[in-house]
Amino acid sequence: MTTESRFKRWKKPLTVVFFLALIVLFTLLARRIDWSEVLQTLGDFKLRTLLIAGAVTLCSFLVYASFDLIGRTYIRQDLGWKQILPVGIISYAFNLNLSAWVGGIAMRYRLYSRLGVSSGNIAKILGLSLATNWFGYMALAGVIFSSGLVTMPPGWKVSTGALQGIGVVLVLLSLGYLAACQFSKKREWSIRGMEINLPSVRMACLQLALGALNWSLMAAVIFTLLPAKLDYPLVLGVLLISAIAGVITHIPAGLGVLEAVFIGLLQHEASRGSLLAGLIAYRAIYFILPLLIALVMYLGVEAKAKALRVKKAPA
Repeated sequence: MTTESRFKRWKKPLTVVFFLALIVLFTLLARRIDWSEVLQTLGDFKLRTLLIAGAVTLCSFLVYASFDLIGRTYIRQDLGWKQILPVGIISYAFNLNLSAWVGGIAMRYRLYSRLGVSSGNIAKILGLSLATNWFGYMALAGVIFSSGLVTMPPGWKVSTGALQGIGVVLVLLSLGYLAACQFSKKREWSIRGMEINLPSVRMACLQLALGALNWSLMAAVIFTLLPAKLDYPLVLGVLLISAIAGVITHIPAGLGVLEAVFIGLLQHEASRGSLLAGLIAYRAIYFILPLLIALVMYLGVEAKAKALRVKKAPA
């Protein structure tokens, strides 16, 4: 039996076990939360704080949408940024709330096909966008984890030393990607049906910057809404850890996963109620509000496309 077949065999049961463990953890934490404190903290948020979080959220969505601009340079098709950014924003909002298959893949294929982009070119845009996001994650998480800025609480399966080791591995993988971009003779790769085109090392550095910036902005939104005594690097590190848990469980929007990880790691730094209140506000500002806006944008795109079809139809 090959290593890949063993991985596929154990992937599902291990995911189920991990998912159940998170449910148990979140249930135990929920029983120990002062819900009156949660409601009071939500009511005490200042308008200025919410506006700052909203502004940072807008910046994050624009940065993520700009990932597709990198892909545009490789498809040699005349698409303006005014066409690409709305697709990126709509796809990201649906991706966050409804899973990568719905938002990141299906929505992109539908919207880009309406712009006359071929399936092959859509796959290239999608592949480079995914590479930008996760390359930025690897580089940023590698630096944060290996630096020891995040200290794991006693009793957790993953120790602080192990987390630092993971960070070192991520840094090495990031350097390996840069090396591949510089020296690899094979420039096109297919991973599970996704086409990955190795960019130039200069473009890879841009990917790193944009990907890391988006994760940093996500953490900045949470940092704005959590208790002031928490340090930003710590919040960033916990967000990056929660992303790993979210990928493993495949839960849309990481619902419950993000909260369980944040409360589990930061409950010794701030009260559970204040942490949960901040995360609820984060859900509303970074997930729900953009989804509602993206839905309106999507309906507008569909209506415009329908009008064009009617206009072109023979009388």
